[in-house]
Amino acid sequence: MSTSHLLVLVVTALAASFRYKIGPVSDAFSAPPKTISIPMRKYSSILQKFHSNHYDHNANPFMSTNPYASVLCASRFSLSSTVSPTISKITLNPNTLFDTLLVILGITAMCMKAIDRPRGCGESFATFKDNTKMKEKPSELKFLQLKFLSAFWLLRCGYWMSGAYVVPAYKAKVFNGVEASMAQVSNILLSGFAAAAIFGPTIGRATDKYGRRAGTIMFALLYGLGVASISSNAFWVLFAGRAIIGCALSLLFTAPEAWVGSEASRMGLTEYLSETFGLAYTGDALVAIIAGKLASWAASVRGITGPFDLSTVFLATGAIVSCLFWKENKAASFSTTNMDTSLSEGPSCQREGRIDDIEDGAKKGMIKDAFNIVRKDKRLVLLGTVQSLFEAAMYVFIYQWPLAVSPAVSAFFGEGAVTPFGIIFSCFMAGSFLGSILFSKSIKSKNRLAETTATNMIGASTISMGLAAFFTAANTTSLAGIMGALIAYEACVGMYFPAMSTLRSKYVPDDHKTVILSLFGIPLNALVVIIYLSIHHLGTSSAFGISSLALAIATACMMKLRSISQKEANAN
Repeated sequence: MSTSHLLVLVVTALAASFRYKIGPVSDAFSAPPKTISIPMRKYSSILQKFHSNHYDHNANPFMSTNPYASVLCASRFSLSSTVSPTISKITLNPNTLFDTLLVILGITAMCMKAIDRPRGCGESFATFKDNTKMKEKPSELKFLQLKFLSAFWLLRCGYWMSGAYVVPAYKAKVFNGVEASMAQVSNILLSGFAAAAIFGPTIGRATDKYGRRAGTIMFALLYGLGVASISSNAFWVLFAGRAIIGCALSLLFTAPEAWVGSEASRMGLTEYLSETFGLAYTGDALVAIIAGKLASWAASVRGITGPFDLSTVFLATGAIVSCLFWKENKAASFSTTNMDTSLSEGPSCQREGRIDDIEDGAKKGMIKDAFNIVRKDKRLVLLGTVQSLFEAAMYVFIYQWPLAVSPAVSAFFGEGAVTPFGIIFSCFMAGSFLGSILFSKSIKSKNRLAETTATNMIGASTISMGLAAFFTAANTTSLAGIMGALIAYEACVGMYFPAMSTLRSKYVPDDHKTVILSLFGIPLNALVVIIYLSIHHLGTSSAFGISSLALAIATACMMKLRSISQKEANAN
């Protein structure tokens, strides 16, 4: 194929996909100021004229003498004339464009799942059947996963339902006749992070003491109360409601994980925890996609607060399921006998070097003892640092992506274009689903450490967040660039949660698990508070840049943890 032929095909694809724009220092992927848009009909006529001139038989004897070349030319022209109008319809408005992107991501995920077959190409059916029997899992595991996942996904659906509309809902408020400023929105959001940092450890200790099922149910109650406050126009109600949401999220991110980890340990199923967490977060991504579509529908029917109203239905249902089917479990009893039993049943990494610490903690059951356990174990320090830095960057992404995408949508489709936050959120969750599939593939490698997967994932997230910072800069506004970088980052997030849940089950002792996870949340929330206090000076691009730096540090910490784990594995 000649260079001119290739150029025609590339220009056709780019122009049709992105409503081809011409301007100084611009390309088909960017939307700088002062661009001149060429309508698709006019572009099609220009393309036809270019084809007829370029393939003039008199000017090109090869075309007139070679029937195959003429057929090839005709087929190319026919393809471009057929595809261009179709893609023009896809890019007609934001809803159609992002719906199409969601379908493409969904098909990609289905293909990835389809090629992940347990049966090899040259494997006989009899051999496959025998291997299946050998790998048959305990019936207790299936029942445990059913109980856990059904409640977990319902609760996460209630959480995701409001994800895309948090910042727009607060930004739409009017205080004293004036629309809420970004500084006021930041202050409301900060109340949630501050509450989680201040009360998180106490909430974690109460969950360990009174039960993880009770903590899960309390999340549904508190989160439902918090999202109900968003219907108010009073600043103090919104501020207090966000603080309640912050406390509720401390429970969501600790109580269910602690419950299933303790149940698996009690039933002797700890070897299946990686698989369970992989299923949980793969399904969670699908739940988030559905939640995004439902949220978009609810917003179109009931306005910006519609998604929050609908989320309470899923929260209530999830609380009922956990109440009916979960057996309550608490942290190990503070007696020496139970402590010794938990030590003998837990992983070796939880036993080594912690006996004295756990004995003191078992007797006192105080937050200070959990802090001492973390302080004296380098692996826990590294793990906590990674969690704090990665999730701080994730929260910056959660609350900044609407501000990054909206200007790009307006620049691409023109002023007045409505940004479909719910559909875009579903696209991000489809990216997260792809990441969870990649994690499920990685854990099937026998000699591959979870630390290695986590290191590669955090390194990739550093690059994607850096690209997001670049593309959100004022002079490089690009819808394709921003969406590509953010979807890539979400794929990393999809790998992060099951990977970190696996590592926490490996390193964090069950006796103090909820408290220790809450302690990890203190620097996390402090970092987010610091960033948001300066957000009106930083801007979205700089916030993404700082997040990329935090992720780079997290990558270095995870590399160190991987090195320690490899040395321990080689020693054993």
